[in-house]
Amino acid sequence: MARIELRNVQKRWVGATAVERIDLAIDDGAFVAVLGPSGCGKTTTLLMLAGIYSPTSGDIAFDGARVNDVEARDRNVGIVFQSYALYPSMSVLENILFPLRFAKVGRAESERRAREIAALVRIEPLLERRPSQLSGGQQQRVALARALVKRPRLLLLDEPLSNLDASLRLTMRTEIRRIQRELGVTTILVTHDQIEATTMADRIVVMNAGGVEQEGTARDLYERPATLFVATFIGSPPINLFDGVVAGNAVKVRDATLPLQSSAAGAVVVGIRPETVRANGGGMPARIAAVEPMGREVLYTAESGIGAIRFVEAGADARLREGDDVALAYAPRDVLLFDKASGRRLETRIVS
Repeated sequence: MARIELRNVQKRWVGATAVERIDLAIDDGAFVAVLGPSGCGKTTTLLMLAGIYSPTSGDIAFDGARVNDVEARDRNVGIVFQSYALYPSMSVLENILFPLRFAKVGRAESERRAREIAALVRIEPLLERRPSQLSGGQQQRVALARALVKRPRLLLLDEPLSNLDASLRLTMRTEIRRIQRELGVTTILVTHDQIEATTMADRIVVMNAGGVEQEGTARDLYERPATLFVATFIGSPPINLFDGVVAGNAVKVRDATLPLQSSAAGAVVVGIRPETVRANGGGMPARIAAVEPMGREVLYTAESGIGAIRFVEAGADARLREGDDVALAYAPRDVLLFDKASGRRLETRIVS
């Protein structure tokens, strides 16, 4: 296993920057998710760790040793890609054994390790089959076994669940987390899916436009997002956002004035998460404009003095109907303020 460090790492192509000078440290045995939208640089970062791309500048270190000039085959990194890339003419066992062809491991020891890892990922009965005879979930397990059989220092997972249906993704999230804990291998998951990131990883690194916006636990990112981007990317349904102007000890949002705990000035964005809003608890007058049953909860949109605001209630049946008048309440401590120009979260708070 290994402690991984990226020190001021940048990756540039002709006329474009894919990764912009990121610093990151990942502890030995940790499970970290790199989360962000398409084109944010997360897969490029993974490929630099694997040795497939070389950084334009900066250093990558495994256990303190610089590996920029170490070939991919010599880094002892296991990779599972979005497309599992199994060899169709080989059996499952042969696919798992393939990485050991290039290691100094005898045939008997190779088979022992392959069967051991097959048991860990629960595909022992499938070892004589071809990939075409497997389901998507089974192929994903074979790809994972192939990545793990050489006992890598670092395991890289690039959108490994995106080709699976919803129920199988749920199962495999649990399985990958179980396997990672049993082996204690340092693991980096690259994904655009916040549910995958928050349920599987110990820590999440949010990337945007080639840089790191914030890193922390799922709770950190949800409750104390460092930027407006993080606030909008984390959370479902998405956060309610309203433009406001701060003058002195209050922020003005359309028809409403919200008192602040300290004075400030300038344009801000006010964020209120749908989960923190309560209806008919006294508070801001509003009228229900839309009702969307979502199975285990109902999503409402209401028109209010600060604009359209979404909120959710638990349960399959809608308690409110379109046109109903309600009063919306929320705890001042749950309201987030962001500087509109920079997008950074402000420490000043709404007070009751």
